[in-house]
Amino acid sequence: MSTSRDDQRPLACDLSALDPTERAKRSALARELYRMRVGIEDLPDGYAFRYPADSSILMKIAQFVSIERLCCPFFTFTIEVEPANTSMSLRLTGGDGVKRFIAGELGIEA
Repeated sequence: MSTSRDDQRPLACDLSALDPTERAKRSALARELYRMRVGIEDLPDGYAFRYPADSSILMKIAQFVSIERLCCPFFTFTIEVEPANTSMSLRLTGGDGVKRFIAGELGIEA
């Protein structure tokens, strides 16, 4: 559950927090990860994007999180790797409005 401090953060990405190289890398990783997903799980406070259990994808997810957290501090990021490497997921969650924000940014229909 989000804290009241999380709820006070504006729901707007601040791309000025990234230098041009980081912005380009973030954009490329976001497109690539969205294409590579094998499913999307609807969560009460966001979404979980499921991926095949592949080390190269895991590295891309980690790179994406390391950049995205700088411009979108209102997200809670959780990387989950299932037992026996059957699959993994990136959960994007947060306070009020985060789920709607993600759906709008990615064109996810409710």
